[in-house]
Amino acid sequence: MAVFLATFIVGVLLDQWTKSLALTHLTTSSDVPVLGPFVRLTLMHNPGASLGVGSSMTWLITVFALVVCLFLSVLGLTTRNLWWSSVCALTVSGALGNVIDRFMYADGFLNGTVVDFINYGPFVGNVADIVLTFAAVGMIGGVLLGQRFGVEWIDTLLFGHDDAESDQTSVQKQQEQTSDNSQDMTNNHGFEQHQIDHTSHKDTM
Repeated sequence: MAVFLATFIVGVLLDQWTKSLALTHLTTSSDVPVLGPFVRLTLMHNPGASLGVGSSMTWLITVFALVVCLFLSVLGLTTRNLWWSSVCALTVSGALGNVIDRFMYADGFLNGTVVDFINYGPFVGNVADIVLTFAAVGMIGGVLLGQRFGVEWIDTLLFGHDDAESDQTSVQKQQEQTSDNSQDMTNNHGFEQHQIDHTSHKDTM
C-alpha cells in the first residue's frame, strides 16, 4: 500500500506542478526549445485524451478514465507485488492528472481541456502522458519478466491457465512437502525419546 500511495502522490503532484508552471510562464504562441528541434515547450489546451486522441468525446473519456482509476486503485492496493503496485499507481496518477484538468477547466459536463506543453513535433503532451508511457512499459515488462500479480484471474489472463495452475500446484506441493518434513521430524523425535526412555528403564533395572 505504501508503494502505491507514494508513487501515486508523486505522479499527481509532479504533473500538476509542471502544468502550473506552464500556465504561468508559457502562452499558446510560446516556442521554447528544450532539446533542439526535437522537444519544445508550447502551451496547448487539449480536449482529447493523451496526446490529443478523441477530442470530440471529452466527457466520455473523462468517465472512462475515472472508472479505470477506481478499478486500478483497488488492484494496486490489493496486490502484494511491488512491481504491479507501482505500475497501477503510475497508471492511476497519469490518468487522474488529466482528469483533474477536465474538472478544473470545464464549462460544461466534464468537458474541460487538458493542459499540454511538451511539444514533440507530431503531438503535444504533458508529464501525465509520460507517466502513462512508463506505466505501459511497466505492464509489458511485468508480463515478459513473469511478474505474478497475485490475483488468480489476472495471472490467468496475463500468463494463461496452465501457468497459473502450475504455480498454484507448485505452491501446494511445497506446502505438502513442508508438512511431511515436519511430521517426519516429529516422528523421529518421538522415536528417539522412546529409545531414551527404554534405555533409562533398562539401566534402572
